[in-house]
Amino acid sequence: MDILTEFQTVTKPQLIYGAGSLLKLPEVLEKLKVKKAFIVTDKGISQVGYPTKVKTLLEEKGFECFIYDGSCENPTETDAENCAVAARSFEPDVILGLGGGSSMDTAKACNFLYTNGGRMEDYHGYGKATKPMLPLICIPTTSGTGSECQSFALISRDSDHKKMACGDPKNAAEVAILDPELTLSQPKAVTANTGIDALAHAIETYVSLKATPYSRIYSAESFRLLAMGLPKVLREPDDIVARSAMLLGAAYAGIAIEHSMLGAAHGCANPITARFSMTHGQAVGLMLPPVIRRNSEDPVIHEDYQSLLLSVSGDEDCQFDSLDQLVENHLELANLPLRLSEVGISEDKVSELAEDAETQWTSSFNPVMLGERDFLDIYSRILE
Repeated sequence: MDILTEFQTVTKPQLIYGAGSLLKLPEVLEKLKVKKAFIVTDKGISQVGYPTKVKTLLEEKGFECFIYDGSCENPTETDAENCAVAARSFEPDVILGLGGGSSMDTAKACNFLYTNGGRMEDYHGYGKATKPMLPLICIPTTSGTGSECQSFALISRDSDHKKMACGDPKNAAEVAILDPELTLSQPKAVTANTGIDALAHAIETYVSLKATPYSRIYSAESFRLLAMGLPKVLREPDDIVARSAMLLGAAYAGIAIEHSMLGAAHGCANPITARFSMTHGQAVGLMLPPVIRRNSEDPVIHEDYQSLLLSVSGDEDCQFDSLDQLVENHLELANLPLRLSEVGISEDKVSELAEDAETQWTSSFNPVMLGERDFLDIYSRILE
């Protein structure tokens, strides 16, 4: 890695980390001098009771609150507009994203539409919001996307379900509250899917073409926390130390994404999610080992992967000869698929997936340049 590589840091968000840190939320809003909080979440989180807990916590301190729990997995343009309609009725001065990546993405998308108008496709790209935006507070309840540390909202087009990355520095969260106690309610399947997604973020950002010495610090520490924490959380869901490691690791990976980018595993996964409605983390996990093996054919990238592996070699759950072996082990522990045939994807679909994968924006940042034939080979390696 060239230590002379130029880069700029992003100071937001402020991280408030630790068990019970949710209780600091009123103090955060007081410092921002806001009064009306629009809470964006989903129905699953509502059933657990977290939005009501947040609303009660804030109302006891004199804040007005509205809970919008219509966030959906892989939010679309319509989902974003529905949220913005609710926000216009309430007229908030601060937006809270409470939940997993989809809730936080919906909150960010709402912020674009509520403050700047138009449609989500108007913000596809970076820095296209021309007016000020509301302060955003992110409170993740999963250890996955790291969306709390990114200024991008990932929104799917209504027409073809292709993801649009809509980013703006004004839409970065002011504060991310990382309270591991909020992740204890996750079902094992959610823990597995989000944990594997976060692990993929750490690995892909470490070798991304846009990686810098700064971003790689976060990628490496994220990988260390996630690779060692995920097996422990899967075995002992109430292990608050492991939960803390996972939550912090996911946030660090989010910082790494903000300063670098992802790669071909996400490029391969997005068409699967769009065409087969597969959970994002499951699709990314499925594609990560073959992409690692393909990238490892480059000796420089192979050494980068080995350095990650070396950082966790002292942990009994991480003693493997290669990075793809570690990932496959973690996928097996998480009861996630390793073959396309396991999820009903047949050989006749592979060419369509490869064609789509080549056009994905994340694929362009993969450290090894790949064409359609390369993607066809990657998918084919895990058919049976």
